[in-house]
Amino acid sequence: MTAHREIQDEELMGVAQDPEQALRLHRSLRTIAGATSLDPDLREMARSVLSGGVDIKDAFQDPRYTEAVYQRMHEIRRAVDEQTYVEQQQSRARFAEWDARQQADLDRERAERDAPVHGSGWAGAGGTAGGSGRSARR
Repeated sequence: MTAHREIQDEELMGVAQDPEQALRLHRSLRTIAGATSLDPDLREMARSVLSGGVDIKDAFQDPRYTEAVYQRMHEIRRAVDEQTYVEQQQSRARFAEWDARQQADLDRERAERDAPVHGSGWAGAGGTAGGSGRSARR
């Protein structure tokens, strides 16, 4: 079985403004790639970018992918226009709950990404490799 390569957040910095935006874009691409309810062209685009087979800038300029994005936006807009006031309120409440979960997930991913690497064998300031980090001096 072959291992599947997935790009790193840093590889999205060609379009992202900062590491936070790259993280969010990476998560969005994963969501699109796995969403069976979306257009197959959108899922293919996301998988191609995630695997490194297509550069994100090229994907954004490919007419097949941009048409799929515009079509999905049109479907969303039509669905919103057809909602009643009560449905709109329910939708807003569901979005607020989803957004809170997404923020918690982002906070966790950000903490994991920014956490110092332990056990690398490298001696940190005043410490020894694998040691307590305390100096031997007293």
